[in-house]
Amino acid sequence: MIQQQLRQLLPEREVDPSAALALLCGSAAAAVVWKWLGKRQIQKKMEEAQRTRDEGVKKMAKAVQQFREQVPSVQTDAILSLPLLELTGRLREGSLSPKIVLYTYLEKALEVTQQTNCVRHFIPECEEQLQEIQRQREKGLLYGIPISIKDHISHKGHLSTCGLVQCLGTPAQEDSVLVKVLKRQGAIPFAMTNVPQSLFNYDCSNPTFGQTLNPFNHQKSPGGSSGGEGALIAGGGSILGIGSDMGGSIRLPSSFCGLCGLKPTAERLSLSGAGVPVGGIVAVRCALGPMARDVDSLALCMKALLCEEMFRLDPTVPPIPFNEEVYSSCAPLRIGYYDTDGYFPLPPCMRQAVQDTRGALQAAGHQLVPFSPPRIHHVMTELFLKTFFADGGRAWLDMFTGDTVDPNLKSQVNCCKIPRVGKKLLALILKPLFPRLADYLSALGGMRSVKEMWNHHHQIEAYRTEFIARWRELRLDVVLCPVLGPAFTTGYPGKLLTAISSTMLYNVLNFPAGVVPVSTVTEADEEELKLYQGCCDDPWDRTLKQAVAGAVGLPVAVQCVALPWQEELCLRFMKEVETLSQEKRAA
Repeated sequence: MIQQQLRQLLPEREVDPSAALALLCGSAAAAVVWKWLGKRQIQKKMEEAQRTRDEGVKKMAKAVQQFREQVPSVQTDAILSLPLLELTGRLREGSLSPKIVLYTYLEKALEVTQQTNCVRHFIPECEEQLQEIQRQREKGLLYGIPISIKDHISHKGHLSTCGLVQCLGTPAQEDSVLVKVLKRQGAIPFAMTNVPQSLFNYDCSNPTFGQTLNPFNHQKSPGGSSGGEGALIAGGGSILGIGSDMGGSIRLPSSFCGLCGLKPTAERLSLSGAGVPVGGIVAVRCALGPMARDVDSLALCMKALLCEEMFRLDPTVPPIPFNEEVYSSCAPLRIGYYDTDGYFPLPPCMRQAVQDTRGALQAAGHQLVPFSPPRIHHVMTELFLKTFFADGGRAWLDMFTGDTVDPNLKSQVNCCKIPRVGKKLLALILKPLFPRLADYLSALGGMRSVKEMWNHHHQIEAYRTEFIARWRELRLDVVLCPVLGPAFTTGYPGKLLTAISSTMLYNVLNFPAGVVPVSTVTEADEEELKLYQGCCDDPWDRTLKQAVAGAVGLPVAVQCVALPWQEELCLRFMKEVETLSQEKRAA
């Protein structure tokens, strides 16, 4: 049989069957060896990256130890407990030195990352930046403040990996615009934080640098994709961080870790130098934004970034400075609210947080108006998912070429690998039994023509127009709504991509949205969770119930939203929510 096939392939040659068979076997063996060598090369890259990180940790630990020997009487706890506004004041007046503050936070960051694996790489040039700010004539708004940045926000001389092996080769040639502005304002970038593989997950794990853990419960995820930032700040190892958000990646870690986080309008802060694995996605834009322990810290960071230096470095950013008058206003607000979007009902404690906050706002003199966001099912499947999987997921899958797929991403990767016809056929079969999964699979099939993509972009514009019209009809200033939480058990986010409906909506709309912690999960909340059925009582609802179980004591947050370019109003609303929740806890 083999001889006949060989003769058909080589009809004009005399074929020696044994030689040909040996050639085939040799080719197969060569292919196996080639594949093995490829895997070995990948393993070497990963090991080199891990070794570089570990050496960086050792060097930083040694530098901290030397500092402690030189200045043994530093009041570490007192410094770490200072809010950002007070810390900046102490640094500017000279009662605290930038060196003491930097090494205090470096020491704490080493401790936190040892427990949670949140720092991907320390930035040794922070010591050079420390010297640089002391030479500057004017003290910037963030003078002497140590700051952490998410892995993919470029810092000269360091990798921006996105958790991918293919990004382990070439360090950034220059700082991103935001890093340049932060440095000009006197901040000291000292750490780059861990992310999930490809950034497209709201857990925080990748094959090279491993799983990041929630500092409050090591069985739980810190969220993602800015999960390293969430864990480091919540653990006390950073006072201010910069994350990014394309579907909830600032707001979900803020929710899971009990932080305040702001996703601005995408173009409000420069994206220059913040790489993403799949470029060219413009229908739903990535946004960079701050994460911190309180709202005032977010406002100070935005004020520092929205300066002439950023507008000069990136002329594509609208030159709109921070409006302090709006942020400081005490005028009553007209607030729309909802506790469910009708697509993926959240656990009872998250919905109750909205209702409790609504009551507190009303008692404080604000006007609360019921609001219902339209057609979230359509937004998730037809607008959000089809934006990222317009090509059926091929560009995303290409990122894993020559890479090991992280276990937390395998279910998403496997769904993408199904041929388009298979996705459509499965969607047809599953529609009567599991409509949400059916629509998810159908969306992963992507689009088949440029005309279809243009129509898709038009649908997003039409939806924004419809949403704003409903907002204006009710004469709303802002909206109060839920955010996904409490923190998921590690491994679960990859099984529930569409559970992010509460956050992805405001990426599609490109509205500023922020998260504020308001309470914690109680034993009563845990009991009530047992009765949770979701909206369909299907496998996704049951998986969500499992994901959030065992969360007693973990943070519960709400989401605050404003119209585009109104970050100051969004922050002002967040500050009001924060103040009222703190008063309630103190009572």
